[in-house]
Amino acid sequence: MHWTDYLGPLSQGAWVTVQLTFYSTLLGAVMAFAGGMGKLSRNPLLRGLAVVYVEVFRGTSLLVQLFWLYFALPLAGQAIGLDLRIPPVVAGVAALGLNIGAYGAEVVRGALQSVKPGQAEAARALNFTPRQSLWRIALPQALPEMMPSFGNLAVQNLKDTALVSLISLGDLTFRAEQIRNFTQDSIGVYSLLLLMYFGMALVLTAIMRATERAVGRWRPVRR
Repeated sequence: MHWTDYLGPLSQGAWVTVQLTFYSTLLGAVMAFAGGMGKLSRNPLLRGLAVVYVEVFRGTSLLVQLFWLYFALPLAGQAIGLDLRIPPVVAGVAALGLNIGAYGAEVVRGALQSVKPGQAEAARALNFTPRQSLWRIALPQALPEMMPSFGNLAVQNLKDTALVSLISLGDLTFRAEQIRNFTQDSIGVYSLLLLMYFGMALVLTAIMRATERAVGRWRPVRR
């Protein structure tokens, strides 16, 4: 086989990787804001749940989390009489999104805490509720500070999608391994794999930088 013959199967796998990256990054963003704001909540239950979530998913391996969701969770469900089997794509999106969200939660928390205390005092002087102060004052100022770190996490998430090949999900890495096993052409296959991941990472970086520039306009003018 010529190396150009690899492009068809690899492109199919790349599309799966793109979908995994997109959906898990969305889930990760939701969990990052939920976890980050939860850690700053005055409600001890919400704060405790956020701390447990962040510490568990940051303190354990993504690979183990993926295996637990796909292999261990169904067995735990059987033990209590529940069918908790989930498709590989759902397990992949869930593991990737929850893991990246835990790291993103610390980014959100740090950015919110970096907003000057005087902003909160001004909000109270205007009779803003804590929720209004958060959504109208703190978040618009904190979000531009989050974007560079979010961009790095998104690229890391793209690279982490390669792990889903271990649960037989037909992503880019899984397709590449199938081709390599059939052709024994490790140099050609893995070289193409590197180039395709690099290309996707460049595109994702460009998207995140464009988003960062757009959000950066929300920064208050410093005088």
